[in-house]
Amino acid sequence: MKLKEDTLKLFADVENRIDPDCEDDFRNQWIQFLENRFEGNIFTTHRNKKTAPSFVHEAININDAMESYELMLASQLMGVSHILSTDNQLISVRSNYGSGIMSSLFGAEIFLMPYEMNTLPTTRIFDDNDRIRKISEGGIPNIEGGFGKRTFEMGELFLEVFDKYPKIKKYVPVYHPDLQGPIDIAELMWGSEMFYAMYDEPSLVHRLLRVITDTYKAFLDKWFKMFPPSEDFNVHWSTVMHRGKILLRDDSAMNLSDELYREFAYPYDNELLEYYGGGVIHFCGRGDHYIASMSRSPKLYGINMTQPELNDMETIYRSTVDKNIKIMGFSRKWAEECSRDFHGQMHCL
Repeated sequence: MKLKEDTLKLFADVENRIDPDCEDDFRNQWIQFLENRFEGNIFTTHRNKKTAPSFVHEAININDAMESYELMLASQLMGVSHILSTDNQLISVRSNYGSGIMSSLFGAEIFLMPYEMNTLPTTRIFDDNDRIRKISEGGIPNIEGGFGKRTFEMGELFLEVFDKYPKIKKYVPVYHPDLQGPIDIAELMWGSEMFYAMYDEPSLVHRLLRVITDTYKAFLDKWFKMFPPSEDFNVHWSTVMHRGKILLRDDSAMNLSDELYREFAYPYDNELLEYYGGGVIHFCGRGDHYIASMSRSPKLYGINMTQPELNDMETIYRSTVDKNIKIMGFSRKWAEECSRDFHGQMHCL
């Protein structure tokens, strides 16, 4: 692709500002933490060289980036440019098509947010149990349907352009797209009716989660052929480096009892963690009621959570940091106000 002058200036600026010694040191700080060689209580990274940009690209609305590969490319590099001027975040990019990538493969309608909100899109629920039955019996859909084609083509553009900038290619990882997790994908398609079906038609819920999990593997296997993950440590967002290859999202799990979590969420999450050699699970909202069950996954190496105020954090800590499962990207205020030993397993920004 022939890029516009402003995009080329942005790339040149980022390439020039990446300091290999600085980024190697920054990564090594993380590796020390991940290999349990960090000797403190709360881990925080520090970039030893921060640089201001020499070129600032004009702001890009996310709706415009949805329609233009070059604007998506530039918007992601703008994030890298900003992080190079900060103290403790990881530089990284992704094919940034929101939380509805997987549900869109099954035909869910893509919903772009109002332009002025400048917020990632999602998909609309089917609100149709018969449609869910057909999906559950239909096998793996075309993984280049919906947002799939754009997600992979954006990945190809990263490969093409990054190849021309050696420091960007080496130091700016392209982490896997937001595929959510099986239970989240199911709710994105089914809506709140899914929770009733867990009592009324549990076998249907399992059939749907089965085809979602199989599709997840097919999609991510293709992605990892483009961007092979490290066997040791991988980056996700600007806030997490982790053991294993994937980061799952379990936001919908806060609506489940521990019993329902163990039946409908845990088996499929655990299968994916095992298949991809482990990883991290993110959840928003309350998770203290199922965290003990979640932490049973042998390949769960960390959690990323928000809203500690909604949780009994001592319950969370007993099932994570006390079991050598790291908490990553956590609230520094909450961690510092807690007078307990995190065993060197707590990361805060």
